[in-house]
Amino acid sequence: MTRLALFLAIGLVALGACAPIPTTVDASGEPVRAKVYRLSGANAARVQFRMLDSVNSLRQTAGLVPVELDARLNAAAATHARDMAVQNRPWHFGSDGSSPIDRALRAGYDGTVLGENISETFETELETLSAWMDQSGTREVIMNPAARAMGFSWYQESGGKIWWTLVMGG
Repeated sequence: MTRLALFLAIGLVALGACAPIPTTVDASGEPVRAKVYRLSGANAARVQFRMLDSVNSLRQTAGLVPVELDARLNAAAATHARDMAVQNRPWHFGSDGSSPIDRALRAGYDGTVLGENISETFETELETLSAWMDQSGTREVIMNPAARAMGFSWYQESGGKIWWTLVMGG
């Protein structure tokens, strides 16, 4: 194998490991590149309040008290979303070994952290909420009767992948 062929083979393997932009299939079976859901600083508040309103609608339907956005929990969520992207894996521990409780304390939150939901996806915040509600563990975080505060944020990579973090506090 020539050096050029080896270089190309390694390059193709490396590209295959990158997360692709999701595609759908049209009526004829041909792949159609999906539109990437783009987030920006300009719509950050709208995204957070859309999530808050949706969470509170679900909670109200279940007879639970609403939660309020907490700037400190938002900061903890933003820090973790970015850190998951840096680590390239969705999990609850920071690259420094921090837990959701550690991150909330660092952000100045003095309440109780009741749980954290995370996601690595190309989906919107409402699609992500729907996926969380379909799983018992993540649904329990959102529907915790003791919750009074919520933090919600994300980090979006240049390719469109979004790292979502939701933290509930009491």
